[in-house]
Amino acid sequence: MDINEIIQQRIAKLGALKAKNVPLYPANVPLHLTIGEALANFEEGKKVTLCGRVMANRGHGKVNFMDLRDATGKIQLYVKRDIIGEEKAALLEQLDIADIISASGELFKTHTGEFTLKVEDFNILSKALRPLPEKWHGLKDVELRYRQRYLDLLSNEEVKKVFLLRAKIIRAIRNFLDERGFLEVETPMMHDIPGGAAGRPFKTFHNEYGMDLFLRIAPELYLKRLLVGGLDRVYEINRSFRNEGVSTRHNPEFTMLEVYQAYTDCEGMINLTQDLICHIAKEVLGKEELVYQGKILSLKVPWARQSFAQLVKDKFGIEPQDDAAKMLNKLQAKGYASDKDRLSRSQINKIVEDALEQELQANPVFITDYFTSLCPLAKVNKDNPLISERFELYVAGMEIANAYSELNDPLEQRRRFEEEINDLASEENKLENNGLASNSQSQKNVDNDYLLALEHGMPPAGGLGIGIDRLLMLFTDQASIRDVILFPLLRPVEEVI
Repeated sequence: MDINEIIQQRIAKLGALKAKNVPLYPANVPLHLTIGEALANFEEGKKVTLCGRVMANRGHGKVNFMDLRDATGKIQLYVKRDIIGEEKAALLEQLDIADIISASGELFKTHTGEFTLKVEDFNILSKALRPLPEKWHGLKDVELRYRQRYLDLLSNEEVKKVFLLRAKIIRAIRNFLDERGFLEVETPMMHDIPGGAAGRPFKTFHNEYGMDLFLRIAPELYLKRLLVGGLDRVYEINRSFRNEGVSTRHNPEFTMLEVYQAYTDCEGMINLTQDLICHIAKEVLGKEELVYQGKILSLKVPWARQSFAQLVKDKFGIEPQDDAAKMLNKLQAKGYASDKDRLSRSQINKIVEDALEQELQANPVFITDYFTSLCPLAKVNKDNPLISERFELYVAGMEIANAYSELNDPLEQRRRFEEEINDLASEENKLENNGLASNSQSQKNVDNDYLLALEHGMPPAGGLGIGIDRLLMLFTDQASIRDVILFPLLRPVEEVI
């Protein structure tokens, strides 16, 4: 029987129920326990009402055995026609797997020890017009699982566990930071000037004010305004957006944790990062190690450190003082870029980091000593102005976190903003002169409001950003970021069957 025939059969059953004036899709739900509550506080003979979805229905003469499931667990229903009466027994003929019902009766255990509800009455709360997918684990169309995540969750208990763990990890993050005196805040998701990170923004328009706006690529500059305002420890678990590529590690809409703490620095952020991730592991997993894609990752501190400056010198011959053209030439000589490439400094940095990822150890490693020219919001190293006070954390070859000693000199920050904008403009002019389209979508404006805030004095501070989705990939052993996001962005389709 094909899917359309099944749907028509179920619609016919729905019509039959309506013809009998059976109340369907009721507005009110009976007082009830969750299945988890009923099982946790089980008492033989206790009268309860439960609600859930019918996941199995096995008929044996005048008795039906059903599996009822809600978000907290599963229980067997024992439905005897002599007990429920002829009127309700007739409704069993119209009941299908995936229908949502309420059932009232008496709890007991079968001779095999299975928790069971002896049903005395039941009501249909929602009629499912489509069946649950059969052999869901064998589906080859992975994308269909993401498009119809509701079916994925219903049919695959392991998928549900991933998202339950996601909620636990976010709760553990909040508890850790709250206990250390950090204040959770919310900052705007629509910005008039995109900033706080490198990335192509999504553009929108506000009708009332007649102004262009951009979905945020990072909340950093707003959070640092709060440091100026005297909120010395703040964090935001935020949604950010970048109008860029999609891969197993990138989704255009993603979740970040950003933390800012006054009177500390990059070294303080290293300690905070180690403590936070180890806390999550102990709280959620009960141990300080992860298993990711067949590799055991030790979280035992202190974590290793490697110098970015040394890595790129050894691999590419690139030096901190090299300009973008010289870096490009050295990459071309090593076969990492073609003679036709005209790349900006940030694009070159992306090529370099992608190449280095392949060589990093699986255990956590802090990559330090980034070039100042790649870090417009970070302070410089006191012993070498070409090197910034910044680190990135890599685990299993994935960038998980990024942190700075935050630049709080307003004049130096203005100079760097202007230099960055001039570099972008120069790069776009080169592309246009060579007949190439520019994809930078840069907004050539200095964020003067942020600079105004800095002119009022921002305390020395450390800032940290952690990619929540990638962290979840590690903790749940998922190879793709789509497997830790409930509804990842997908290409449009004309029809979902």
